[in-house]
Amino acid sequence: MRQADGDRARGSDRNGAAAEGQGDARPLPGRIAAAVEAPRLDPGLYLVATPIGTARDITLRALDVLNAADLLAAEDTRTLRHLLAIHGIPLRGRRILSHHDHNAERAAPAILAAIAQGGAVAYCSDAGTPLVADPGFTLARDVAAAGGAVHAVPGASALLAALTVAGQPTDRFLFAGFAPAQAGARRRWLEDVCAVEATAVLFESPRRVKALLNELCQIDADRAVSVCRELTKRFEEVMRGTACALSQAIPDEGLRGEVVVILGPPARGAADDGAVRDALRERLATMTVRDAAAAVAAQTGRPRKDVYRMALAMQEG
Repeated sequence: MRQADGDRARGSDRNGAAAEGQGDARPLPGRIAAAVEAPRLDPGLYLVATPIGTARDITLRALDVLNAADLLAAEDTRTLRHLLAIHGIPLRGRRILSHHDHNAERAAPAILAAIAQGGAVAYCSDAGTPLVADPGFTLARDVAAAGGAVHAVPGASALLAALTVAGQPTDRFLFAGFAPAQAGARRRWLEDVCAVEATAVLFESPRRVKALLNELCQIDADRAVSVCRELTKRFEEVMRGTACALSQAIPDEGLRGEVVVILGPPARGAADDGAVRDALRERLATMTVRDAAAAVAAQTGRPRKDVYRMALAMQEG
């Protein structure tokens, strides 16, 4: 996939979109176009982070890589084409291959072949950093297994942006990814996440945020929560409070835009047996043994299996 003409590979065509003849790379009014010339890249796969909202959050290195790569690949080719146009990066006859979770087996061979022939391939997900709850894992693994180099081109990430503004401890955190859509599976998943002694970051559909917080109220009503919406965009919003307070503040129809939910770490220090029994007594009045034990374990910091045994003993007694 290498261009034989060194000047062409370096992007020495200073006319940008005019060379393409299609206007694809014409910078939008008011935008500063990226430099057309860029150093030649070493062979390999370049995982390029792209903005999660504001287009100018892209890094200078990312622009250089997108400009100099021999082959471009993307989760959505239309999204990448738009990004290239915004920043004035010409295609110069280069292809943009589609590669996502549903076509990876068909798309990967062309990318692997390009790298094997000495080419540099830049891969972008729709937004943010590839592989962070985005496609690209199997591609990076296959390239590495074939002996190719895999390079990170870091930049925007919804995960890190949310941690930055959430106001929760960041010395230890768990990235839990997307919450399950089904209520039962989501409840069990939340119980496991809440039991981890760390701040937890999770992605959720804006329409299901209220349902998730309602379920969280049954597990740990006083859990500190931050709901981050539309990060880096015009209507960016961060809501902070307890799980129950936020569940009441969010409308029944849910929210709009991209959402990241941050759960603060569970309360430190394990409660004594008397406090655990008091908490269980209150929960067992309205909940099953299993659910009451999970909720009290998350609330008190005691191991769930120990709290479950105490709950069984109280019920039998």
